[in-house]
Amino acid sequence: MTYEIVEAESLPMHVAELWRYPVKSMGGEKLDRAVLSALGIAGDRVVHVENAEGRFITSRTHPRLLGHHAALDAAGEPKIDNLVWTDPTVLKQVVSIVGPGARLVRDDSAERFDILPLLVATDGAIAAFGHDSRRLRPNIIIGGVDGLAERSWEGQQLRIGDVLIGIDDLRGRCVMTTFDPDTLEQNPKVLREIVQKFGGKLALNCYVLDGGEIRVGDSAELVKSS
Repeated sequence: MTYEIVEAESLPMHVAELWRYPVKSMGGEKLDRAVLSALGIAGDRVVHVENAEGRFITSRTHPRLLGHHAALDAAGEPKIDNLVWTDPTVLKQVVSIVGPGARLVRDDSAERFDILPLLVATDGAIAAFGHDSRRLRPNIIIGGVDGLAERSWEGQQLRIGDVLIGIDDLRGRCVMTTFDPDTLEQNPKVLREIVQKFGGKLALNCYVLDGGEIRVGDSAELVKSS
C-alpha cells in the first residue's frame, strides 16, 4: 500500500502532547513518549470501576472520579493518587463515590474502550473550543493544525514516524466536558457550546494500523491510501 501526503495544513504538524489514563474516568498523566499498539497507548484505561451489580461506572454519572489521578509506576502498575490501585485506601475512596460493593477491575482487553482505543485532538480545534484541552481527554494532541482542519480528516491516516494511525470519525462529546479537571466545578455551558459550535463533536476516534513509539515533538503528516 502506498500513501499520498495530504497538503491540508500550512503549518508543520507535530506531536504537541501525549496523555494516558490508566484508570478509566480518572485524571491521567502527561507523557514525553508513548508506545502504541492495536490497543492504543500502552497502559491506557487498563483499570475501570464497577458498581455492586457489575456495571461499568464512569464520571458521566459519578464526576468525583475525575478528582483522582492515575499513572503507571516504573513497573507498569497503575497507581491512583500515588497508591497502587489495589490499595484498600483507594477502594475506600471509590466506594465513597460509587456506593457499597463498588470495585476496581483490571481489564487489558479491547472491550475496555467505549469506542476506539485512541482519541486524537488538534491544537486548532482546541483553540476554537476555548477551554482546557483536558476536558476532551485526548491521547494525542497534534500541533500545527489550522483551525478546524481536523473535521476534514475522517477516513484518512496520520503518520508519526513509523506509526500509522487510522482516523475513523469525530467524537461525540458528553457531560464529562462540563467538569473542570482541577476543581470539578460544573459548567453546563461548555457542552452547549460544543453542540452549538461543533455539532456536538470534537476530536477524532482513531485506531492504530502500525504500532511503535512516538515522542512529543515528532513530526506528523496526514496521509491517505491510494
